[in-house]
Amino acid sequence: MSELTAGRALASKSWWKKFGASVKYAFYVMFHPFDGFWDLTHEHRGSLAAANLFVILLLLGRLMTLQFTNMMFMKVYWPRVNIFQQCASLLLPLSIYCICNWGLTTLFDGKGTLKDVYIATAYALVPYLIGMYLIIPLSNILTMEEGSLYTVIETFMLVWSALLLVIGMVQIHDFGLGKTILFLFMTVVAMAIVVFLLLLFLTLVSDGLGYIISVYKEINFRLN
Repeated sequence: MSELTAGRALASKSWWKKFGASVKYAFYVMFHPFDGFWDLTHEHRGSLAAANLFVILLLLGRLMTLQFTNMMFMKVYWPRVNIFQQCASLLLPLSIYCICNWGLTTLFDGKGTLKDVYIATAYALVPYLIGMYLIIPLSNILTMEEGSLYTVIETFMLVWSALLLVIGMVQIHDFGLGKTILFLFMTVVAMAIVVFLLLLFLTLVSDGLGYIISVYKEINFRLN
């Protein structure tokens, strides 16, 4: 029994060590994107657990931004804020992007799997994640005249993440730059189509349920 316990403890320690290394590796990816994204997937330097952590931190950062950003830069009326809607506004586009990008690139010999696309996307968002947590306290220090610094940092981190995303897709799919940009554009178009179909489906379901409920009420009214 002691050997079994020791084995589990060793496996747990090894997992946490690997997890910590995969989280730390995000900083290498930020400054060495070509080598970083290649090793991220081909050498398994990244992990699904680390990618999930970055996405969770993005969700928390979004909520903290709404709560703690100075009103000069963001006015939020909390009674109208739906936390689940805020989470869905990040998770849904991320999920649709990963599925659409993987689906399209697979049809044209893209090397990346759905897992690779998700991990690379999560790692590419790390600069934006860092910028999000940086500008929250900064917004409470800056004056209105210094507010441009807030916008500059936010824009710079967003552009950094966008560039990382492009390089990440180049490396995991083994495409050229032009082909990658084309497929990113096609991914955006596919996302718009998917969102339209989802809205259409939800509308039809809502109308169908409304019709069934109205029929039920009518029958119930006549029987009573």
